[in-house]
Amino acid sequence: MTSSPTESNKIMSPDDITKAKSEIYDDEDEFEDAVEERPNEADDNGNFEVTAEEISVIRAELACEFPDDYTYLSESYIKSVASKPYSKDLSKRRPLEYSTEKLSQVLQWRQEEGISQLLDLIRLTLGPENSPEALADPEKMVKAKAVATALNTASQYWHGFTKDGKPIFWVRTNRKFWYPDVDAELKALIILTDAGIRSMPQGTTEFVVVSDSTSPPPPNPSYMIGMLKGLVKGYPDRLGLLMSAPVSSIIQFVMKLLLPLMPGRLSSKVLLYDMDRMVSKLEEILPNGKDDIPTFFGGPANHDEFYPEEGYAKYQGKGSLKFDYFGMVERLEAARDEWIASEIKK
Repeated sequence: MTSSPTESNKIMSPDDITKAKSEIYDDEDEFEDAVEERPNEADDNGNFEVTAEEISVIRAELACEFPDDYTYLSESYIKSVASKPYSKDLSKRRPLEYSTEKLSQVLQWRQEEGISQLLDLIRLTLGPENSPEALADPEKMVKAKAVATALNTASQYWHGFTKDGKPIFWVRTNRKFWYPDVDAELKALIILTDAGIRSMPQGTTEFVVVSDSTSPPPPNPSYMIGMLKGLVKGYPDRLGLLMSAPVSSIIQFVMKLLLPLMPGRLSSKVLLYDMDRMVSKLEEILPNGKDDIPTFFGGPANHDEFYPEEGYAKYQGKGSLKFDYFGMVERLEAARDEWIASEIKK
């Protein structure tokens, strides 16, 4: 049974929204953004100049605080974060200290969430439940199986790149659970997001999300807040664009819940389309235009060949994971290399 807009208004009260903001943002400036002390001129993409010396200063401070983890942040990403304007005054650049703190929070969040150990859950699900590794840590095996269950729906995966070299994260809402294990779903999302970031071409810092929002499950506030918290704290300035179609009452409702929690810079990247408009936009951004549009948007590209529903999965190992995670990574890296080769030829 789906939720109506009237029912959805009751899911989060003003107090709930305030509480959610406090969980996502450490202070109001994170939501509103602050004002840079000195004026600067932005480029055509709305970004400001960041010098090599400033990048070195940020990198050095992060290396001191997180000596084992700071290399996760590429110089291109550091520059991208530091170059952004503030929503309070788009003619001003973020202060260097604020950008450093923002990146420090990324690494702190990764430590607190144990991100570096999440891939171990994937590896654990490749073997049987009575493997020595599983028997040695039953609690970890329970978590691993829950993450595998979330991945096995094939409701989200990376496949291909845009014309300008951004990896594409596809979401198929009709495959998602109505009553999800929120913790497992969020862990699965983090594992997938990291895989996409690792596969980015050098110099690329953003990804694109395309959602087939046909028959979505009822809104789950805990999952939505956790997802937004991860995007803000763990992956700031990573989302280049999110396109969703078709526009249903549930999707409108979800956006009604999320928009009050989003900074304007983030909410402006979320676009809701009807199916015709989605097809037109996909034709614009996909390397081969119409030929790359997936079947669930009326095109010829059959994603189910690689990402079928669990019952049709070709990957049937000894463990609980049926989603072809490592095959996905290999295909994404091959698509990246193909995109790089095409850019060299230009």
